[in-house]
Formats: sequence, C-alpha cells, structure tokens
Amino acid sequence: MKLYHIGFSKSDFGVDPPDTVLLSGEPERSQYIARTYLQNVKLLSKYRGLDSYLGNLPCGKPILVATSGMGASSLSIVVNELVQVGIKRFIRIGTCGSIQPNVGVGSIVVSQAALTRQGAALDIAPPEYPAVADPYLTVALVETARKLKIPCHLGITASVDTFYEGQERTESSANTHLQPWLKGITASYRQLNILNYEMEAGTLLKMAGVYGFAAACVCAVVAQRTVSETIVIADKDDTVNKAIKVAVKSIS
Repeated sequence: MKLYHIGFSKSDFGVDPPDTVLLSGEPERSQYIARTYLQNVKLLSKYRGLDSYLGNLPCGKPILVATSGMGASSLSIVVNELVQVGIKRFIRIGTCGSIQPNVGVGSIVVSQAALTRQGAALDIAPPEYPAVADPYLTVALVETARKLKIPCHLGITASVDTFYEGQERTESSANTHLQPWLKGITASYRQLNILNYEMEAGTLLKMAGVYGFAAACVCAVVAQRTVSETIVIADKDDTVNKAIKVAVKSIS
C-alpha cells in the first residue's frame, strides 16, 4: 500500500531496495540531485510537491532522493513514512544562515548536534532529549569535504521553526516586533558557539535517536547573519552544489 504523504510503497523499489536517502527541502533540489548524480532514475511520486526519485550511484548502489518540504513538521511526516518503507540512513542536504563571523557564505556546515527549538520535535521526545547526528555519517561528510577541498565547519546547529521571528529577523520581515524572549537570542547562541540557523535538522536527529536510524546533516551557508539578514542569492547555487557533492561522495 502506498504511504499517504510520500505517495509510494516499499514494493515500488523493486528487487534491490535502497536503505539510504538524500533528503532536501526543495523539490527542485531533489530533481537536480537525481538527474545529475544518479543512473536509471525513476520518479516515484510528485504528490504534494514531495518529489521522490529512485536511482543508482555510478557504483551501482541504489539510492532514494526525497523531498521533505519546508520545516520540521513536514519533515517529520516524510521521515516517518520513509522509515516505514525501509530507509535506515538519512542525509539532509539543506541551506542555512551562519551566526559566526568565521563561517562564511560559500562554505558548508556539518551538524554534529542541534539545539532544537521545534514543536514537531516536542511530539517526538522531550526537550532534554539529545539531537545528535550519527558519528560515522558525520565523519564521512567532513572527510569528504576535506578531500574535495570544500570549506567545511563542524559544530552545533540551531534548529528553529520559523525563518523570520525564530531567527531574529526584523529588517527583512513583515513583523518588526519580536517576542521579548527572542530579542538578542542570536547573540546568545553565538556565545554558545552555535554555528548556524536552519529549520529541520533538530527534529530529524531526534527522530533518529527515537526511531533507531542513522542521520546526518550538511548545509550550504547562504547567509552571513553577522553582516546581514538577507540570503546571498548570487552564491546560493554554487554553495548548495558543494553540499550536494559532499553528501553524494560520502555514500558512494
């Protein structure tokens, strides 16, 4: 039976099912990964914009490329259903905003753990439950980045539910008024040596611990929050491609 949200079932994988997924928020990114890096690509579903592709790496290994949608709530649904069809390893390929001056646009961040401020995560496990990445996948991502000579930072990520208020954006937001507890939160996170903001990793990593699968996260740095709130669009595609290349080469 096809899973309601992802639009396919385990039987759609055929005789050689994948155990690893490359997970992206954007359907366009999923399509790009599948068409650029995989062979024998098969579109499994485009339902709800959650595009999923089955294919093989050049070495012959079957791989799933799937779309999680924006934010932790959407991701939690997709990940739950992917576990039901047999996926055991998840690598999120995303974008993020740096909150440290030494983590520049054009580099990538590999999350070893996440400070998780997400409602979806609270439905998975209590606030004090650790959101930690799989050490083997994480080391593989960092080592691959070094081999490819791609600037890479390993550290703690802040995963929050909202792009504007939750990341203390006021200049670029329709809402210039923040809840009192959010004022100055970016500086506080900087003091805690948190590297970046993004919106999915914390829930993914908590799910990994609770569900018993392996997960890691690599994000392209597309905004430097010590300078500006805005995304550097001119550098986005090139930086995202770096993160994709690191993820693909790490599992090849």
